Amino acid sequence: MSENIGNPMIRMESSAKKGEIIEVRSLIMHPMSTGLMKDKAGKIIPAHIIQTVNITFNDKPLLNIDWSTAVSTNPYLAFKLRAEDSGTLKMVWKDNKGGVWSADAKLTVA
Repeated sequence: MSENIGNPMIRMESSAKKGEIIEVRSLIMHPMSTGLMKDKAGKIIPAHIIQTVNITFNDKPLLNIDWSTAVSTNPYLAFKLRAEDSGTLKMVWKDNKGGVWSADAKLTVA
């Protein structure tokens, strides 16, 4: 299953007018195993979840999210952002097994 982990994606407009509200959408491939399920042999599948998502814009904190086992496989996250300045939005996902993935998207504000 490890080959199906990662590949984070961010989708948002690359340009916007100052003050415009844009939608940021993201997806990451991750099993989000709760630690409560069993495999075909009847053994418990260990918990493997994304614990934190940290989002910055121009290296300034925008959102810090703590996730738990209640988040589905291949989690999708969407939020709105007011376009005030041009810059780079960066998202970093960290899981309970030490996995870290990041992606970024640029925004030009006119």
